[in-house]
Amino acid sequence: MYVIDIKITEQTNETEAAERLAQHRAWFKKYFEAGNFLVVGPYLDRKHAGMVLTQAESREALDKILAEDAYYPDGAEYAVSEYQANLIADNITDYRGK
Repeated sequence: MYVIDIKITEQTNETEAAERLAQHRAWFKKYFEAGNFLVVGPYLDRKHAGMVLTQAESREALDKILAEDAYYPDGAEYAVSEYQANLIADNITDYRGK
């Protein structure tokens, strides 16, 4: 498993920014539905940044997924950390949207 911190750094006009953000969200949805992205959401205390808890068969496989993001490679910063989940709450879905 991996934790990805994403910070959008790209500066564009409002129209281009909206289009790029829509592509970014479609990328999240694609890999969430495929089972790679387990938890996705924005940080509430940082603008243009968020976190993804993900699983992939290898770091190389994850790098291929990252390369498909609309912001990759120069429109965002990706901090990837390998992660091991030891305790997972049964009620984790109760916190969706909170």
